[in-house]
Amino acid sequence: MFTAFFPLIATIVFIVLAFVAFRGPQMRPFPVLRQVEIGTLGTLAIAVLSALMLILTGPGTSPLIGAYGLGVSFRLDAISVVMLLLVTFVGWVVVRYAATYMDGDPRQGPFTGWLCLTLAAVVVLVTSGNILQLALAWIVTSLSLHKLLLHYPERIAAQRAARKKWVSARLGDAAILTAMVLIFIAYGTGDLAAILEAARTGQGGEHATWIAAALAIAVILKSAQFPMHGWLTEVMETPTPVSALLHAGVVNAGGFLLIRFADVMLLSPGVLAVLVIIGGFTALFGGMVMLTQSAVKTSLAWSTVAQMGFMILQCGLALFPLALLHIVAHSLYKAHAFLASGGAVNGVAETRRPGPVAIPNGVAVGRAFLIALVIYGAVGFVFGLMGKSPQAIALGAILIFGVAYLLAQGLADAAPRMLTKRTAAFSVAAAVGYFALQTGADWLMAGTLPATPAPGPLEWGLIVLALLSFGLVAMAQAMFPLWAYHPAAAGLRVHLSNGLYANAIFDKLLRGWSTKHTS
Repeated sequence: MFTAFFPLIATIVFIVLAFVAFRGPQMRPFPVLRQVEIGTLGTLAIAVLSALMLILTGPGTSPLIGAYGLGVSFRLDAISVVMLLLVTFVGWVVVRYAATYMDGDPRQGPFTGWLCLTLAAVVVLVTSGNILQLALAWIVTSLSLHKLLLHYPERIAAQRAARKKWVSARLGDAAILTAMVLIFIAYGTGDLAAILEAARTGQGGEHATWIAAALAIAVILKSAQFPMHGWLTEVMETPTPVSALLHAGVVNAGGFLLIRFADVMLLSPGVLAVLVIIGGFTALFGGMVMLTQSAVKTSLAWSTVAQMGFMILQCGLALFPLALLHIVAHSLYKAHAFLASGGAVNGVAETRRPGPVAIPNGVAVGRAFLIALVIYGAVGFVFGLMGKSPQAIALGAILIFGVAYLLAQGLADAAPRMLTKRTAAFSVAAAVGYFALQTGADWLMAGTLPATPAPGPLEWGLIVLALLSFGLVAMAQAMFPLWAYHPAAAGLRVHLSNGLYANAIFDKLLRGWSTKHTS
């Protein structure tokens, strides 16, 4: 179908822009940067046109060369269009920002070239029509990003972080190649549409566990899940535009992989259960460590670890449309957060009253969580709560726990009445937003992503475990001002600020590889 050629055009544009940047002057290539920015904006226009054509003509795949479903082909469906819009938009913003941020850098031209090549690889990844092309794009994305991470190769910290990323990436590459080989053996084709259609009817079940396990390993490594998260928190030596592209785009590839192969993953409930456990723990772990960090970019990095864990949790619960929505929301938020991180220090310095406005006691915290759940239930009833899957209801309850933290401040004895009203309004807005966005995501992905299956005993156990875990952590966070100065809390803060030393264990497992091997 002709419409599926639009991703190919966007890829070619990025490659041409990279060639222009490489051939241009290295330092302050003003005309080149202007051309690159206009070309990147053109890819965003192509993505918008792709979305319009999808609405008019429906999904399709354009094979160019290959046999047995392998070769070169691009698929246009709801998933690929959403990701294409996201990648081209974030890419345009990052390229535009980098033109000013890197002004005067002696290697600004090559930096821009590698930036465009990375974007080209991501476009191919999210629009691939067959498994071989997808796997190769996965690998190329990592290799081109590696060049950006080492833009300042003389920095020892950058060398160490890039080396750790290189090891994790190569292990992930091996895992995804293994998964693609197993998929081809199970289904006899490399065409994604045929594979997903066959998986939806239950075919390939005899290989499902091994396929899902290989995909899960690739995702855990790509999306920095515990205990392989260390590289993501250490790549802060790279320029800020690269951090924005990594945290707002490339790191989401793990979640995209699970969403793209959702029908295959549903054939292995055991692997999905493992993803719930790993993702849930990573989300809680990353969120707690984030609160102890003093550096802005490091705090944002730990936030990404936590967000990726929550996205993996969503995929493990088979809430794939919500996971895709999470990718979009997190990418937009995190791109803005990194690109605006320079002004965060000034913002903190100008804040007159840091910390909570009012300190709630235990009774206020309990009331806050009860009221938040009542608001959630009432809003959910309006949106047809009883028709939602138990997984989606539980996920919304976990999200409302975070709002209860603000509500607890509003219920504190010393809180002004305006704060109480405001936090109550936030709770209602959060519940309305969750159900509205969930309904929209389910509608948009209907027919493209599988429906969430009814939970069995294993899934019910995981749902209860997730609710208890996130609920207890949220309550502890809300009551933190009450026990923050206890000696035990001070010690815990030190351990958390060091990530419970899990990263040090990873360093030891790497047997102290010297930095001279990084280049």
